[in-house]
Amino acid sequence: MPFTQTDFRLLTGIIRRMESTETASMPNDNRQIARAAGTIFLAMIIGQVLSLISSMLITRAFGTGASNEAFFAANRLPDIIYNLVAGGALASAFIPTFTTLLTRGDRKTAWRLASAVVNLVTLILTLICLLTAIFAPWVVKTILAPGFSNESTILLTASLLRIQLIAPIIFGISGLLMGILNAHQSFLWPALAPAMYSVGKIIGVLFLVPRFGPQGLAIGVVLGALMHGLIQLPALLKLPERKYDLTLGLSIPEVREVARLMGPRLIGVSIVQLNFLINTRLASNWEGAVTAISVSFALMLIPEAAIAQAAAIAALPTFSAQVARGRPEEMRSSLALLLRTVISLALPASLGLILLRQPLVALIYQGGKFDAQSTQLVAWALLFYAAGLVFHSIVEIISRAFYALHDTLTPVTVGVVAMSLNIGLSFLFTWLFGQAGWMPHGGLALANTLATALESVGLLIFMRKRIGGLHLKVIGEGVGKAGLATLVMSLAVALWLSLTHGVANWVVALAGLVVGVVVYLLVMILLKAPELQILNTLLRRLKPSTRK
Repeated sequence: MPFTQTDFRLLTGIIRRMESTETASMPNDNRQIARAAGTIFLAMIIGQVLSLISSMLITRAFGTGASNEAFFAANRLPDIIYNLVAGGALASAFIPTFTTLLTRGDRKTAWRLASAVVNLVTLILTLICLLTAIFAPWVVKTILAPGFSNESTILLTASLLRIQLIAPIIFGISGLLMGILNAHQSFLWPALAPAMYSVGKIIGVLFLVPRFGPQGLAIGVVLGALMHGLIQLPALLKLPERKYDLTLGLSIPEVREVARLMGPRLIGVSIVQLNFLINTRLASNWEGAVTAISVSFALMLIPEAAIAQAAAIAALPTFSAQVARGRPEEMRSSLALLLRTVISLALPASLGLILLRQPLVALIYQGGKFDAQSTQLVAWALLFYAAGLVFHSIVEIISRAFYALHDTLTPVTVGVVAMSLNIGLSFLFTWLFGQAGWMPHGGLALANTLATALESVGLLIFMRKRIGGLHLKVIGEGVGKAGLATLVMSLAVALWLSLTHGVANWVVALAGLVVGVVVYLLVMILLKAPELQILNTLLRRLKPSTRK
């Protein structure tokens, strides 16, 4: 079944008619994804703005000195614990199983499954975090940051770690609430939850740090985690036939199915988190490098979240429903649409970040204790992280398609190979960068980008075989147009940079962004790229409704 520009016209027409609250028994799947993606995109824009503000306040308060190094090192382990137990691994197994039960109309079993998973996750996370808190100093010295030689920095890291270990327990429950709501095609409040996490950190740095020092920021992290969950409760209480059972559900077949699906994915997540841990360990050997890789990676994730995560989160429940209804062609068309659109947005964002990295980092972060040297450290890592933006975006989309197929083994196998390579490349590139006289932490970012590129290619190859094609010709046509527009955009931005030596960073950065966006859109219009139709209608969806 060919996938042509007609699909884009159909989708945009559907989006315009989305004001109707009545839906057919078999809703158009592209409409579901587009409507959800529009909602999530708006929420993520809010979330990323607040995340940027929190990051700016934190870096200006602590720079790339010992306090920030301790905070980011301590923050790494709670993040690892959450992702291992209740993050990507569990979500990829829970949502497809939960959605399948809803699609079949078996809400009673669905809610028993949800209750059992919430209880199990809470119990496991509590035990792990309690043990970690007891042995916190040893964990810091041996696992997290062996490169920290100052005893006061080690003790500060252990103190911040103990406080932040409360957050994974809260996030475990909150993350499952997100999965439950997404499976019910409710996306707004789950998508706003990360914004609340940033609000907690902002409160911490503005109001708690002056009184408690760096520990105030750690308290803000816990406060943000709590707000992350609370904002979703009103939507949860509106769901039909909801019921909570105090059970571990070990005898429930669906709980065992989640465990079966989660097993391979857990291995993959473990390798990814091991890679992040090794990066932190290696970076702890160079002053300011832990903060630099943390801040630059987070900055790269801002466009990645808005472009790919919004679409991926919206697509998973729809993909799962398509699989449950036995409609692979619908899934194939939806997947092709998402890939083409996401790549067309990620490509110019990647080149824009690379070209404007220096003025952007200075504009956002420089000030207070974050000086010009700190800007150099972050911009250097961002150069190599930004090059991987397209590949990270592809992985976000393709991995969700595998999860919908109840196949966690394939993406895990590919991910394990890629992230194992990432670990090896991290050691190799940091050594090579050092030999060349370059800042070694840039090698960590380059290793991540190269490994993610290989992972995305591998996933595309296996997905094409799994579903009998990916409409690669049509996707390639879209990428070709986006590539040409990105090339012209890059030349225009490079010309702007060459004409603005000595000009204030805020002028260079903001005007450079405007130049890049305008030139890219003009070229895409001249090329008559159908992706613009989708972007236009999604932007209309973001405007407040004037209807009574």
